Amino acid sequence: MEMLMVVGTSMLSIIALFLISKVLGHKQISQLDLFDYINGIVIGSIAAELATELEEPLRPLTAMFVYGTVTVLLSLITRKFPKTRKYINGSPTIIMNNGKIYRSNMKKAKLDLSEFMVMCRQAGYFNLNDIQTAIFEYNGKLTVLPVSDKRPVNPTDIDLKTKPEYMSTEVIMDGRVLGENLKRRGLDMTWLKKQLEKQGFHNAKEVFLGVCDSSNNLSLFKAN
Repeated sequence: MEMLMVVGTSMLSIIALFLISKVLGHKQISQLDLFDYINGIVIGSIAAELATELEEPLRPLTAMFVYGTVTVLLSLITRKFPKTRKYINGSPTIIMNNGKIYRSNMKKAKLDLSEFMVMCRQAGYFNLNDIQTAIFEYNGKLTVLPVSDKRPVNPTDIDLKTKPEYMSTEVIMDGRVLGENLKRRGLDMTWLKKQLEKQGFHNAKEVFLGVCDSSNNLSLFKAN
């Protein structure tokens, strides 16, 4: 008898999850905001509890529908009143624009330099000079607008022979010189100091990010 009850409550939790997921709509994980993601985990946990709750199965079932209803209501509110989106979902944050990286905005988005560089590479941008604007979206993804002359073009379309490009290397991050990365490029502190002086910096502490490309051209970004 107890096994039949487990089967029955399991089927009930599956049906409830199916109905809630249909109401919430089809979204990929990358499209979910933080609240929806956490809510999904909570609803799944309650569904698992419901599958083995033999004495009072209505309690976890009710909790599931409460969480689902709140999520749907918040979604309806953001659609009906767009101004509430920045309070409920959050708002996009400009991380980089016109060659400047905004440190305060990175802190606001709880994003560090390493994560930003990874996101740029994942978007296909290994050289920050190719980026006009980078926006950190509320769903945790980075949207990149390339500079006008760096728009993606297929070289074979214009019969153009291209030279191979290699990944850039960070040599200064948040005012700290990355000695190992300098050595990997065959460079040293003497070279770095000359480059800093040439670009109007007294020392590395004034630099938020320093990136060296395959030709050892150094791009420096001042901390704002």
